Amino acid sequence: MTSELAGQTPCLPITGERTVPDIAHENYWFRRHEAVYAALVPQCAGAAVLEAGCGEGYGADLLAGVARQVLGLDYDVLTAAHVARRYPRVGVARANLVALPVPDGRLDAVVSLQVVEHLWDQALFLRECLRVLRPGGRIMVSTPNRLTFSPGRDTPLNPFHTRELAPDELAELVREAGFTDVELLGLHHGPRLRNLDARHGGSLVDAQVAVALAGGAWPADLLADVASVAVADFLLTPDDLDASLDLLVTASRP
Repeated sequence: MTSELAGQTPCLPITGERTVPDIAHENYWFRRHEAVYAALVPQCAGAAVLEAGCGEGYGADLLAGVARQVLGLDYDVLTAAHVARRYPRVGVARANLVALPVPDGRLDAVVSLQVVEHLWDQALFLRECLRVLRPGGRIMVSTPNRLTFSPGRDTPLNPFHTRELAPDELAELVREAGFTDVELLGLHHGPRLRNLDARHGGSLVDAQVAVALAGGAWPADLLADVASVAVADFLLTPDDLDASLDLLVTASRP
């Protein structure tokens, strides 16, 4: 049973800037993010991993199940304290992501999911990621696809975002920072989620946004469908990147 359905209060406030586990009406977004973390688990096995912008910490903890060590960084004081308390196998520190508190060449992997779109200096952040990786180390960054998240716009719809990126823009930004072996994947709805899209007027996301903007009670069928979403309902593929929901770029330090 989720915390919301059990009448419990989430450990961190719902701000719209991050997602958290165990909240029924947040479950779609939580699982959408968790699906990317799950895909990265094999690449982090036995590695020294930095998560830049760890948020609630559930993803860093998932990676800590296979990694040699995981350090989670977040700028928010409340968030960093929450991660340290809830996820003891994750090291945590408060830090500015354009000045990573890690010596040169110390890490095997840097993970940063749904963070780069919040940063004012994305290029400097990526150069910092390059600096702290050992030669051959990998960066793994996800971000909303501008083409589908804020369609027809150059400025983000989300007030917490500074700059969103299309697939080619993300790849170019990573290459310009000095990375090589750049690979792009896109996150899509799988068959079950496409069925739920059809059930809710063509878009499960739009149905959720409409309820949030109206500020009323959630329809029971919508809440049940959102609460039922699982990691397996999403697909990561190199195909049809322009139509993807989120983008995942992986690349190597030369």
